[in-house]
This record gives sequence, C-alpha cells and structure tokens, in this order.
Amino acid sequence: MSFPWGAFLTNLWITAVAVLLVMAAALAVAYVRKRHDGIDVVWGSGFGVIAIVTLVAAQGSGDAWRQWLITALTVVWGARLAIHIGRRNHGQPEDRRYVELMKEARGNPWLHAFRKVYLVQGVVMWVVSLPVQVGQYGWSAPPPHGFASGVWPTVVTVLGVLVWAVGMFFETVGDAQLATFKADPANKGRVMDRGLWRYTRHPNYFGDACVWWGLALLALHQPAGLIGVLGAAAITVNLAKGTGATLLESTIGERRPGYVDYVKRTSGFIPLPPKKKVPMTGDRA
Repeated sequence: MSFPWGAFLTNLWITAVAVLLVMAAALAVAYVRKRHDGIDVVWGSGFGVIAIVTLVAAQGSGDAWRQWLITALTVVWGARLAIHIGRRNHGQPEDRRYVELMKEARGNPWLHAFRKVYLVQGVVMWVVSLPVQVGQYGWSAPPPHGFASGVWPTVVTVLGVLVWAVGMFFETVGDAQLATFKADPANKGRVMDRGLWRYTRHPNYFGDACVWWGLALLALHQPAGLIGVLGAAAITVNLAKGTGATLLESTIGERRPGYVDYVKRTSGFIPLPPKKKVPMTGDRA
C-alpha cells in the first residue's frame, strides 16, 4: 500500500498546534512560578503529547501495533525524563541559563522569554519528533516479491527497539549514578568518573541520542520514514555540539579543576575505553 501522504501532512500541522498549546501552557505556569526552568520538564512530556496526538490522528493510516509501540516507547522515555528533571530541580535555585537569558530581555520580559525559550524549544521539539510522527503512518506489509524487502520491516523494528533500549539504559543508569554521586557530601567539587561516566563524559546525552535513533529505525518500515532521520540527526548534533555537551562543558572546568584531566582521558560522547590516566592538575577527577 502507498504511503498516506495526505494524512501525514495533516498530522504535521495538528502536532504543530499541539506543541504551541503545550508551550503556551508552560509559559503560563512559568508566569505563576516566576521562573522558566520548568520548560526542561516540559521537554520530555511534550514528546509524549505529540506521540499520543499522532496515535489518535493516525488511526487507520498505518500498522496499529507499530503506532502503539512507537507511542509507548516515546511516552516511557518522556515520562522518565520529565520525572527525573522535576526531582532534580525541586528545591533548587533556577537554572542559571534562564537567569542569564532573562537578563538580556529588552521590552516585555515575557515576550522575550516566549521568543527565546518557549518558541525555540517548541520548534526543535516538533522537528525532533519527526520519527514519532512519520513512523505511525504507512503499512509494513511486504511487497509481493523480494526477500530483502519482505524482511526489512522486521529488521528495522527489532534494531529500533534494541537501540532504544540501549539509550534508555545509558540515560537511566547514568542519571542514577550521577545523582548518587552528588548526594554524597564528600564528592563536592569533584568530578564524576565512575560507572558509565568512566567511558563517556555524557552517558545521558549519548543515551538520549540512541533513543531517537531507535525511534528513527522504527519509522523506516516505509521509505518515507527517512524523514524521521532528520529528527534523530538534529537531536544528536544538538546534544553533541550544540546546547548539550558543549554548553555544559564551557564553564564546568572553572568550577571543577579536575574536569580538565577528565576531558583528556574520557570520550566526549560515544562510550570508549578511557585513555591512560594523566597526572592531575587540580582536584581528583
């Protein structure tokens, strides 16, 4: 069966409206709380909203089991991330990124926040969610001939779930290990270099990327699923080179001197065996 382009294109504007409503609600909550870091919680939960909206809109336009699978995997990932960030931020001062951003406001500060924070994150969320959207459309029934074509939907489905699972492992375990490390007062000012953090400086970011590549693989049951690769590529570049790892590491060396040595011996993104330990220049890493 051919890909239902009309239904999919309709879904794109429906989810765009849904994202706009989510961001408007987030801004309203921020107005009440007088702080903007709640948007970090919305980041994970917003993808769950997109997945559910697409699930409803895509009924009859694709494999029902694949639609439910993609939605479930997205909701589980988004819920875990939202809960984790919510707990992490509870009782803490507002994230300095948003404090600094609001200092740049000229004119109405709430309009500034909407343009610089909520609208930008909404657009990025919509683009990143492309695998979730396109993956719920189209049927994976094999064509009448061709073994490779016939088994392809099964292969990408199995690989997609496996890659997603690897990503969830790195995110969940990495976040838990870091939380435990920070909870120990003896580790104040030190650098986390244990567990998964021994092999990559950002196991949670690497896991995040894997989750989205897994979802992108699930969308490749149809050639149109290549659209979803754009979303996975966008989040990977952002995590590795954009507002993820690069931004985080731009100032952490000032706060934790041992981080310089940690960077020298530890992979920045993809997990790899650590290099030979170098002499310390400051605090233990």
